[in-house]
Amino acid sequence: MNAATVSRQAQPAVSTDERFRYVLRLADTSLILGQRLGEWVGHAPAIEEDLGLANVALDLIGQARLLLAYAGELEGRGRSEDDLAFLREEADFLNCALVELPNGDFGRTIVRQFLVDAWQLALYERLVHSTDARLAEIAAKAVKETRYHVRYSEGWLIRLGDGTEESHARVAAALDELWPFTRELIDTDELDTAMAAAGIAPDLAAVREAWSARVAAALTKATLERPTDVPYRWYGKQGRHTEHLGYVLTELQYMQRTYPGARW
Repeated sequence: MNAATVSRQAQPAVSTDERFRYVLRLADTSLILGQRLGEWVGHAPAIEEDLGLANVALDLIGQARLLLAYAGELEGRGRSEDDLAFLREEADFLNCALVELPNGDFGRTIVRQFLVDAWQLALYERLVHSTDARLAEIAAKAVKETRYHVRYSEGWLIRLGDGTEESHARVAAALDELWPFTRELIDTDELDTAMAAAGIAPDLAAVREAWSARVAAALTKATLERPTDVPYRWYGKQGRHTEHLGYVLTELQYMQRTYPGARW
């Protein structure tokens, strides 16, 4: 018996429900952020950014579909990816609260996008080594897309932060406002700990280190100061959301709830 086999046998088991909830966290975060970015279609400041944001939104929704389909299989109740996306209530969603916040102006959207992109990249780069083969496969696809997302949002963050006095002021204000919500991305709770111990999810300490390093480097290039960490209360990944999620779901779920079972 080799060391790898011994290591796998030594890892504690997790329940199917724990695995289901962890996958939902990943899926819901991508789904809601994709929905928010979709709000920019036809409203971005230039046609190139209209297309750029739409492409990122499509990538995120594609990732969400793969994860929701897997979550449905884990749950074993016959719910499809559409059922999980369109027929759950607000309290059943487990996305990070940061992604449900309103878009605001283009600079605010870019700040939020970069903070999430940098986190997702650090997470997916480690999730490709998951002992869960299905999650590793999804992460391998997602990490390629997320590298592009980071290049896009980081490039705009630097251009705006190190741009005009007006653009700098706007992204600096957005960074201060959004920063408290980043704590949820890198704070570990019982589910994170259990999944990491089982080798399914990466250790969030390693994710935190990689995320912090990338964010620090980008903020320096953008001539922005990293805000001070403050107490945080909205743990969306535990089902405690801001008042904004309900409005997002109203639009996201309207067609399915108005015309149940509709297909096109």
